[in-house]
Amino acid sequence: MNRRAFLQNALATTAVSLLPAKWVFAENLPVGMTPLETSALTWNKASDLPDYYTVLNSSPLNATVPEHMLDPAITPANVPFVRWNGIMPDFNSIDPETWTFTVDGESVITSKTYTIAELKSKFTHHTQQLTLECGGNSRKGFFPGAKGNQWNNSAVYCSEWTGVLLSDVLKDCGIKDDAVYTGNKGFDTHLSGKGEAISRGVPIKAALSDNALIAWEMNGDAIPYLHGYPLRVVFGGRPASVSQKCAVGISVRNQVHDGHKMAAPAYQIPKHPIAPGEKVDNKDFKIIEEMIVKSLITFPETGTELVLGKPIEIRGHAWAGTREVMKVEVSYDYGAHWHTATLAKPVNKAAWQQWSLNLTLPQQGYYEIWAKATDDQGDAQPVVQPQWNPKGYMFNGCHRIAVRVA
Repeated sequence: MNRRAFLQNALATTAVSLLPAKWVFAENLPVGMTPLETSALTWNKASDLPDYYTVLNSSPLNATVPEHMLDPAITPANVPFVRWNGIMPDFNSIDPETWTFTVDGESVITSKTYTIAELKSKFTHHTQQLTLECGGNSRKGFFPGAKGNQWNNSAVYCSEWTGVLLSDVLKDCGIKDDAVYTGNKGFDTHLSGKGEAISRGVPIKAALSDNALIAWEMNGDAIPYLHGYPLRVVFGGRPASVSQKCAVGISVRNQVHDGHKMAAPAYQIPKHPIAPGEKVDNKDFKIIEEMIVKSLITFPETGTELVLGKPIEIRGHAWAGTREVMKVEVSYDYGAHWHTATLAKPVNKAAWQQWSLNLTLPQQGYYEIWAKATDDQGDAQPVVQPQWNPKGYMFNGCHRIAVRVA
């Protein structure tokens, strides 16, 4: 596949440009400065990932954006982190009219294959805002460091997905009483060119929940190539690695799935607390099945200079896997005092929640602003790093930004 042709379509599946025919005063733009990104537009002439992305790895492709770009309640499609585990498909060869999704496995009564058109016509459509977070989000916060992509705090997003409930499709096939787990299947291949890049799954109870979708739309449009076109299985509140991109099917297993990247230590944490840097036998790991409570400051951007005596709105998002966040607190004096933010209810289960708080910082100088969320089971973010683990998963220490009052 021609590299330029792929990148032109990587963030959008249409060839329709919504850009104005002429950039007014474009000739006055200083040399080296790029025009402001307008996230509502569908770009179709990108020669590379937008320059606001930081590429952490190119083989496979992994990239992320600054935290403040996640400010919208519904994440635009050209902002989410990009995480692939293998060789991306030749998207130019994919025809959504002939794409199929197969349900099979030891614990299915009747194996069935559906086209996207059949999924759309046979089952009720659902639209939900679902939070997808990489298990390694915020990995760079661990000390000592853990191997893997050094994600900042923005390997998470909450977009609007449209599709059918996975549970409706599974029930249409019939599930045996011995069902234990799912095994998700995608179209991308291992970096070696042989075998699957990743095939993870979830407990059968999670697959039958109301926030597990087989989706064909993201924010009202076809799913962009980089986020799983033309079909993606989306499990809100669970590690994003189980939300299979370019999904071609699901096997219903009578055992814990044994696909690629299911075995320890991939996407697993120690069963018991360990000392930082301690080694762990594979038998002493457990699978990450749900994400945990966390929050993110999206405004102001870290490094912002404020005016003394002028109030500033601090805002962001909070989420807690499949739980609900009940409280978000903000501190500007290193945790000596905490101020309770206004917190919105989730739009639906597994959607992140918006929070905000107006602050007037008392004097000139440098401040750190911290955010801390607490979920409906009473679990709260630790102020510093959480329990260390060898793979750097599940970091949920308080998010911190730096500001200066002048």
